[in-house]
Formats: sequence, C-alpha cells, structure tokens
Amino acid sequence: MRKFLTSLALIAFIAISAFVPLSQALAQSEVDSSNDVATTDSASTTQTGSLANDTEDAFEAKILQVLDERHSTDTNANGAIQQNLQLKGLDGAWKNQTFEYVGISDISVFGSNKYNKGDRVLVQHAVNSDGKDVFYVVDFIRRPYLYVLAIIFVLIIIFISRGKGFRALLGLAFSFLIIMEMIVPLILNGWSPVPIGILGSVIIFTFTIYVTEGFNKESHLAILTMFISLTVVGIVSIIFTSVTRLTGTAQEETMFLIGITKQALNFKGLLLTGILIGTLGVLDDIIIGQIEAVIQIKNANPYLPWKKVFDMALHVGNSHMGSMVNTLFLAYAGAAMPLLLLFSIKQPPFMTYSQVINNEIIATEIVRTLVGSIGLALSMPIATYLAARYYHVAKPEKKHPQAPQAVPASLIPEEPGITRC
Repeated sequence: MRKFLTSLALIAFIAISAFVPLSQALAQSEVDSSNDVATTDSASTTQTGSLANDTEDAFEAKILQVLDERHSTDTNANGAIQQNLQLKGLDGAWKNQTFEYVGISDISVFGSNKYNKGDRVLVQHAVNSDGKDVFYVVDFIRRPYLYVLAIIFVLIIIFISRGKGFRALLGLAFSFLIIMEMIVPLILNGWSPVPIGILGSVIIFTFTIYVTEGFNKESHLAILTMFISLTVVGIVSIIFTSVTRLTGTAQEETMFLIGITKQALNFKGLLLTGILIGTLGVLDDIIIGQIEAVIQIKNANPYLPWKKVFDMALHVGNSHMGSMVNTLFLAYAGAAMPLLLLFSIKQPPFMTYSQVINNEIIATEIVRTLVGSIGLALSMPIATYLAARYYHVAKPEKKHPQAPQAVPASLIPEEPGITRC
C-alpha cells in the first residue's frame, strides 16, 4: 500500500508540474491578445446595453385570443405563420394588463411558432420613436414541459438503479452547481478559464465518484486515472488549439460576451475549459467500467497473476472502445447538424472538403472530438493497469487434499464364487 501511495503522489506531482505551467502561460498570452478586441467593443456595447435596458423589458403573458392568422408565401420563410394576438401580462409592470401584438406584416420571420389560445409566451416590450408601446412575442414558454421531462428522468433512474441511481443524481446536481455557481461566475469576474476549469473538473469528478462508488480503493484508483487522463487531455488540447490557431470565437454566441464582463474574457481558455468538462463525462463511464471488470475477474479467480487479469480486462475494454469513440463523435455531429448541412451545399467559401475542415467552426469540433477520444482511449489501459496491479482481493486458503484411507475388509462386499481368507 505504501508503494502504491508513493507512486500515486509521484504521478500527481509530475502531472501538475507539466500541466499547470502550460495552462498559465496560455491563459496569460490569451488575455493579452484579447484585451484589445474586448476593450474596443466594450464602450459601445455598454452604451447600447444601457440604452436598451432603459427602454425595453421582457415579461410573460398569456394569449387570450388569436385575432388573425396568415401563412407566409415567402419560400425563404419555411412556411412561417404570422399572427395578430391579444394577450394578458402575467408578471412585471404589465401584469393583468391586456394588449395586442401585431405579427402580420410584409416582413417574414423564419421559423416563427404558431400560437394558440391559452399559450404562455415571452413578450418583449419597447417604446418606439413616437413614444408608443410596441410588443414582440419572443418565444413560447416551454419550461413546465421541461420540468415534466426532468421528473420522468429522475423517476426512471431511481426505479432502475435504486440507491446508486439516487446517488448519481446527487452527483449530477453537484456538477451543475459547481459549473453554474463556481466556474461561470469566476470566469465572468475575470479569472483565467483554464485553471478554474481544471479545479472545477477535479472537484466534480472527485465528489461524483466518491458519492456514487463510496470511499474505497476502487474510487481512489478511478480518481487517479481520471486525473491522469484529464492532464493528458489538457496538454494535448493546449498544444493543438495553439498550433491550429483556434481563437475560441467561432461560435456566434461568443460575440455577445464581448464587453459584458469587468475584464476581457479569454475565449481560447473558454474553449479549453469546454473540452475538459466535455471529456469528463465520457471518462467517468469507461474508467469505472474497467476497474469493475478487473475486480470481478479477481473475485472469480483470486490466484490469477495481475498481468493475466490486465490482459483479460483489456480485452473487455477493447470490445466497447469503438462504440464509446463513436458516441463522442455522434454527440458533436448531432449538435452541429445544421452546420453540416450548410457545408454540404458547397456554396462559397465551402466549395471543397479541405475548405470545409479548414473552417474554424469545423476545426474546433474536430479538435474537441479527437482530443476527447485520445483521453478516452488512454484512460482505458491506465485504469485497467492500476486496478490489475494495485487492487488486491482476499485469497481463500487452499484446502490440501487428504490421502485416501484404506477400506476395512469387512465392509467390502463378497462376490459370488470367491472365498475371502
């Protein structure tokens, strides 16, 4: 056990020594390079935002009546439906007040919802240049149905997995809490995303594994494997986001973050943090599965040498490694399906395959997928080796066979025709 703890401490020290300086250097360089962009847009964004806050507000409302309805004939509007609605405010300054929304116009809105009487919607209120109140129906209130879906999910998990499923849900809630209450606020306050992402990931997987699996040697091995794998993922992601010159600003939503924080955001650091957190989920599954496979093999035959156990468990891991990597790819591909359709049309500047993969949006997803898959592939043999080498089960005492005793002659039956002397 002492040898195991010494090896664990040595590996952790080497990993931290290699990873933290790289992340700090990258974070500092990215903050310096992004200061100019964020500072340039900060004043104009803040001024525009303050003006909008003075003249606009959002609130929920209920549709009392559909006054008129018209189907758009514009082919680019994808069959959008335009409606004039009578609504009643449900909160804010317009609570219990009735007003109308005029949605029928010559301007077609792509993908607009069709609303019915009794629907709850989100309404944006503004005052135009003439001083009149103008209302826009922004979206449908779908929150209650999401709550129902979440309740169904919780009940199914608890029904199937019982106590362990409940503990897994606690780990899920804790992960959400760490991301929303620690990682996000610290990044918005100007902290470097990479160290915050590393710290948050360590806290998440440590708490989740100990809660779901208990405080035992199996959990210790899982946490060590997770730490080593995340360190490798972090180093590889730092290297390849740098050599491919990914800025982290390819997604449209990043533009809304410029100028809204006290300090300039490190967008490349946000990208690295997203890669770490995204990889964390898939690592948990295969690591726990491999360690459990080793334990079951050792329980079945405690006398097997650890190298034999390693080979047998590794064979189990190889059987579902392909499906795990494919799952990771399909998860990213499914999220980017509209973007893939856009690139398949072959419109400039995406005429050739090389132009498509060279685009930063696609390149970002490629790096994200391949880096996560590298961490996934390495975690399987690492978890298997640590469990086979350092997880020991109690060996039952071998029972030595007793020598056969002579049977008394009086107990041997006589055969016909043979006279015993």
